[in-house]
Amino acid sequence: MTRPTALEDHSDAALSIEPHHAVHDSRTRIFEDATKRPVHLRARFILLVFLGGALGTAARYGLGFLLPVDAGIPWSILVANLAGSFLLGMLLESLIRRGPDVGLRRAIRLFVGTGFLGGFTTYSALAADTASLMGDDGVGLGLLYATGSVLLGIAAAGIGIAVASLTRRARR
Repeated sequence: MTRPTALEDHSDAALSIEPHHAVHDSRTRIFEDATKRPVHLRARFILLVFLGGALGTAARYGLGFLLPVDAGIPWSILVANLAGSFLLGMLLESLIRRGPDVGLRRAIRLFVGTGFLGGFTTYSALAADTASLMGDDGVGLGLLYATGSVLLGIAAAGIGIAVASLTRRARR
């Protein structure tokens, strides 16, 4: 049996270890136990999420320079959240149509979906911006910004799912 590479994940596959080796070879037992660990406890997957998150956060920061706050509205946060919702819907639909969440598909989901898009989107900034808008005697604008962001985000994710679904059908 070969050891999986960083992007391969054979934890869902049955391990073919002969019983006498599993008892006598502590390295085999350690490897067998390590492959049963949940994804969120595996260093290679944590690293993928960390790296993706760092890149996504940097991209959102850069977007702030392209779309500065105008009339009190933080446009870069709104655009990041809507684009991220669309891309996440599209990504997850594309991945699920290609097969189970293992191997390279799992690595892509964690790096791009959880990591990059998780760092790119920011609902904590949405909450802070909403509070800021409401605190400046703009309760109506704050509520519109918050409600609009969430509802448009849901719509954007749905559109992303639909686009991925249609794109997949068109390739067949």
